[in-house]
Amino acid sequence: MHAHKQFTMATDIQVFFCDPQSPRQRGSNENTNGLLRQYMPKGMDLSDFSQTQLNAIARQLNERPRKTLGFHTPAEMFSECVALTG
Repeated sequence: MHAHKQFTMATDIQVFFCDPQSPRQRGSNENTNGLLRQYMPKGMDLSDFSQTQLNAIARQLNERPRKTLGFHTPAEMFSECVALTG
């Protein structure tokens, strides 16, 4: 995000950076890493996966209901946001 200042000026969206070694500041990221570990254990070589396999994993995660989204899926929330802007 080397261009975060330009992004903020263009979108009026503030960019925040977490402190190093502070996973508590990256809750959503840490949760997603945990979900990914169900498919890919830490240290696994991702080149062992085809793009088709990676797409299937992404689709499964995007179609998985999340408590933080009121038990909606990320795909549902994304579709709703796109519909609101269109």
